[in-house]
Amino acid sequence: MKEKTEGQKIFDQLSYKKKNVYEEADASRIQEIYEYAEGYKAFLDEAKTEREATEAAIAMAERAGYKSYRLGESLQVGDKRYLNNRDRSLILFSIGEEPLAENGIRILASHIDSPRLDLKQIPLYEEAGMAFFKTHYYGGVKKYQWTAIPLALHGVMVKANGESVKVSIGEDASDPIFYINDLLPHLGAKQGAEPLSSAIPGETLNILVGGLPYADKEVSDKIKLSVLSLLNEKYGVTEEDFLSAELTLVPAFKARDIGFDRALIGAYGHDDRVCSYPALTALFAAKDTKHTAIVVLADKEEIGSVGVSGMRSDLLMDLIDEICAAKCAKPSVVRSRSVCLSADVTAAFDPNFSDVYEKRNSAMISCGTCMSKYTGARGKSGTSDATAELVGFVRSIFADHGVIWQTAELGRVDAGGGGTVAQYIANHNIDTVDIGVPVISMHAPYEVVSKADVYSTHEAFVAFLK
Repeated sequence: MKEKTEGQKIFDQLSYKKKNVYEEADASRIQEIYEYAEGYKAFLDEAKTEREATEAAIAMAERAGYKSYRLGESLQVGDKRYLNNRDRSLILFSIGEEPLAENGIRILASHIDSPRLDLKQIPLYEEAGMAFFKTHYYGGVKKYQWTAIPLALHGVMVKANGESVKVSIGEDASDPIFYINDLLPHLGAKQGAEPLSSAIPGETLNILVGGLPYADKEVSDKIKLSVLSLLNEKYGVTEEDFLSAELTLVPAFKARDIGFDRALIGAYGHDDRVCSYPALTALFAAKDTKHTAIVVLADKEEIGSVGVSGMRSDLLMDLIDEICAAKCAKPSVVRSRSVCLSADVTAAFDPNFSDVYEKRNSAMISCGTCMSKYTGARGKSGTSDATAELVGFVRSIFADHGVIWQTAELGRVDAGGGGTVAQYIANHNIDTVDIGVPVISMHAPYEVVSKADVYSTHEAFVAFLK
């Protein structure tokens, strides 16, 4: 090998270059990365909605020794607890021995909702020999991506007597699946000439749910009745029970390895369960930490973090108040000394659409977890823009623990952008910066991430909590 010149040595010392996690890893480390990915894939298949993610996370927490908590209950050093917020979001926390007034709380804040199709409150109708459900899409979706793919129905229906019935149809190999009709290309010239954003109107995202007429010639809507009869037989519900239901259509795909080398994972819901899962595993792995630690799995991020289960709710601050009271600390002081990693995904550079990325400042696949000093759109609208001091603090933690990481923006300055929960936490005088996994095809029914980046994010979170 040719010896480097003095100038090249100086350049290598002074310049910055992203590292590829796989290139830096030996065979045993790659095996470790791949083994971690198997647990994550299982979590994805189990947790396709925020309710299911909450349930799965509680099961993981209880296996790790965490116990249920309600606001107002007593707390003490060493407690490991979780607060279940209406089965839609979850906050897990462990109370460390460090003085809160000096070191604050280490917070990881992610979200467990993903873009999907929700049923309308009166969804079922029959037309042209078929029965359909009406939907209202949730979050930022490209509507054309949701036609002509297998869909599964998940959620709950609450009957008039208050009984709650869980619904899950389409995940088991023996289940039927559901479907949105698309127009055949032979008749699709007009549709094909439409912009992608308007070619499939939201009101046409109707779910095909039946085609067998009920065996009664006197009934007008025979196929609708056939569907209602089957639902009543299986779940004991009536059409009126849809009024108090939360039912969602999600892709029926399973999480799968992508590529000959299995280095990537394809799945529905990487955004943002790909950060939620590492936040959970990091909390359990950092069990010997002296810090007081909180992990937030929030709902409603995809529609603005609103409502009782979103990050704009006062619940996190209420919990911090309770922890401060237990440790005789002033909440305003503790918040000012706390640090939060807003654990959300970013866009991975895609060479197939390079015109919307600024390559020097884009996240590269398999180059580790990604810190975004600011998110937002265009003129940094909707971002908290972390301080240089905070970035330096987190950077030093990663350096001390050998975490491979990178930094990026979400696309070109005028190309668009996006937001996270960071601003809602930073508004409470808590230093906050975004960090998470780069994603290919974000918000599509099937997204792609690198196993290396998922594991790097776990390692980053462990380092932060320890």
